[in-house]
Amino acid sequence: MVSDSLLAALSRVVPVIAFLLTITIVAELSERAGVFEAAGAWITRHGGHRVGSLWLLFSAFAVTCTMFLSLDTTAVLLTPVALAIARQIGAAPRPFAVTTLWIANTGSLFLPMSNLTNLLAAQRFAGLGVGHAGYMRLAAAPAVAGVAVTLAAIAVLHRRGLCASYEPSSPATPRDPVLLRIALLVCLLVGPAFALGAPPWLVSGIGALVLATATATRAPASLRGLSIPWTMAAGFAALSIAVTWADGAGHLGWLGSLAGTGSGVVDLLRVSLLTALTSNVVNNLPAYLAMEHAAGHEPLRLMATLIGANAGPLVTPWGSLATLLWLQRCRAAGVTWRWWRLGTAGLGCAAAAVVAATMALALTAP
Repeated sequence: MVSDSLLAALSRVVPVIAFLLTITIVAELSERAGVFEAAGAWITRHGGHRVGSLWLLFSAFAVTCTMFLSLDTTAVLLTPVALAIARQIGAAPRPFAVTTLWIANTGSLFLPMSNLTNLLAAQRFAGLGVGHAGYMRLAAAPAVAGVAVTLAAIAVLHRRGLCASYEPSSPATPRDPVLLRIALLVCLLVGPAFALGAPPWLVSGIGALVLATATATRAPASLRGLSIPWTMAAGFAALSIAVTWADGAGHLGWLGSLAGTGSGVVDLLRVSLLTALTSNVVNNLPAYLAMEHAAGHEPLRLMATLIGANAGPLVTPWGSLATLLWLQRCRAAGVTWRWWRLGTAGLGCAAAAVVAATMALALTAP
């Protein structure tokens, strides 16, 4: 029945929405406590006076942030840090800004909570007998390959700017050292808890509660005006229900024909590239949901679908919500981009990352 399928869609979406809302609170309160500012200052001090070394440290931080706090957190909160670092050392802002955007997408395969698509896929993987540890084993090689190709692409595109030297500036004094330490501790504990397989919504919910309590005690004004993505959550729920209805009504069968069958290298590339193309046309969340059944009941094909949905949407601004959030932050800082140049560079990076990640998946398949 239609009502049963819609209820099933809601049961999948509710834990994902709970995670989205609570991890946003964790990220926002951590940012207001000075966690990201402190991280930026540490990276600047330990960059060895070389922009290239500093960029590598920043890239590692961006990957870590994406892994444990999700790609949208990286796009929203790390973009201002990237631009501030570039300003402080007198470097070109574009290498750091584009690193934030591309790593937010291509680096979001490692853990189920790194991307909303992963959280949806984790439920599907569980139905196929692949648990949390199994997901991490499948995703490890593709995730590393995607990040490596992305960093190589950025290093080639911005090689001149990354060869310069700089002098670090004096670090800013924390606004509230106690609150900063509490926020740091929460962030440090949330990551391992996610990696060990605890329910993402529960971990982020506890983290949000602890941080909100500490903030209310020490800096209550920081609780005002939190940017909680209610509209995004509602849109995500609506998209999930719409795609579930369309699939149940038989309107998405043509995607299965295009995706083919099998789990050989060519078959997996067919799935991942089709998902990447669809993601750039309609956005990666509905693209993943539409392609999920086309992937069939093979864990390798499902992971290939995730590769396309995560690493693929770098061409169009609407391909990923992270891109829209990133563009908004760049504009607020006075950094503008030419659409065609950004899209062309993104096409090259996305194609290389998707192919490399899919090849790594095929080569390391159990």
